[in-house]
Amino acid sequence: MLTEALTSICEAEEEARRAVFLAREGAQEMIEAAQRAGSETVASTVARAEYEIAHLIRAMDRRATEDAKELASKTANRQATLRARAERRIDAAVGLIVERIVKI
Repeated sequence: MLTEALTSICEAEEEARRAVFLAREGAQEMIEAAQRAGSETVASTVARAEYEIAHLIRAMDRRATEDAKELASKTANRQATLRARAERRIDAAVGLIVERIVKI
């Protein structure tokens, strides 16, 4: 009877040790799986962010180019307007100078 009790206790202890070992092994596998999943999520998020940043940069470059062209066009128009006005004033000034010289 004592031998059976000791054998039963030893078997229970051995079973408990196996259960602890299996639980630790399972926990380690779960940790590793979670780390892999986390790494994959981080890599995916970084890749998506890099793509979005590149897309935004391209969009901003296009917008900057369009704005620069629009500004150049407005500047050219303003320049032509000012040049035409200056030429008209030069013609008027030349007329006044000629008129005064002729009157002298």
